[in-house]
Amino acid sequence: MIELKHLKTILALAEQGSVNKAADLLYMTQSALSHQIKQLESQLGLKLFERKTTPIQFTPAGQTLLKTAQDVLPKLQQTETILQALEQGEQGRLFIGVDCHTCFEWLLPMLRQYQQKWRGVDLDILNSLSDRPLKKLQRQQLDLVITSDPESMSNLKFDPLFSYELVCVLPQSHSLTGKEWLEPEDFSDETLIAYPVEQKKLDVFRRFLEPKGINPKQIRHSELTLMMLQLVDSGRGLCVLPKWLIETQPEFNHLPTRSLGKEGLWSILYAATHIDLHDQPYIQDFIRQVADKMALSP
Repeated sequence: MIELKHLKTILALAEQGSVNKAADLLYMTQSALSHQIKQLESQLGLKLFERKTTPIQFTPAGQTLLKTAQDVLPKLQQTETILQALEQGEQGRLFIGVDCHTCFEWLLPMLRQYQQKWRGVDLDILNSLSDRPLKKLQRQQLDLVITSDPESMSNLKFDPLFSYELVCVLPQSHSLTGKEWLEPEDFSDETLIAYPVEQKKLDVFRRFLEPKGINPKQIRHSELTLMMLQLVDSGRGLCVLPKWLIETQPEFNHLPTRSLGKEGLWSILYAATHIDLHDQPYIQDFIRQVADKMALSP
């Protein structure tokens, strides 16, 4: 039976050219190495190399075994390195599902720095706005989901990333700019420009308007944040966005904003992970990097 030690011996003989040098490389005595070779030749019924030749001349059987050693041993070394990296959390997969439109505004720019640090992590972002990303996370089709809607689901953990205020963006000279903050009733005669998702996924509906039984006069949908702001700027309606996001769009700094309610409407963004991967260092570092970056955002 050919064993791993036999392959290492054959490779050492080829690299060193003599039994003496191969024995030193393998931390063996010459007699122990010679005994191992003779035992292997006896098991195979084949001679592996010509004695008393310098450098060693392999027989066809020895050359066949050498080729196997040259093919197998590097692959085993690579596998050991990968497994060690996995154990230490330096290598793995991070497929991210995004469950909010505004996440892309800050997520994409930070990924380059993350990937430079975690080069062994296979990273990808999968648009999950039209799917149920938390279900995919449960099935481990995703590894992390960014969401503002944590649910009690088996095998999932939710880590808070950062909190943020949602504010209403108004056209210049709009009548509502005269108010210090807005109430749900203020939207009754307005066009609200929103992302094209279920209303229950938008805090302005679920937590601000619907509890008071208020519906905007009209709802207009837009996929793009910049287009939403452009529509507001042209007087086509109002929109509700994270305050930090508006402050990153200097070309729309002239648009007035107002809080929703006296205390403001605040939300929290979470990183959802499967419990089997939650403590992996590369995932924990991703969560820390997001929290640190957004804590420093304007």
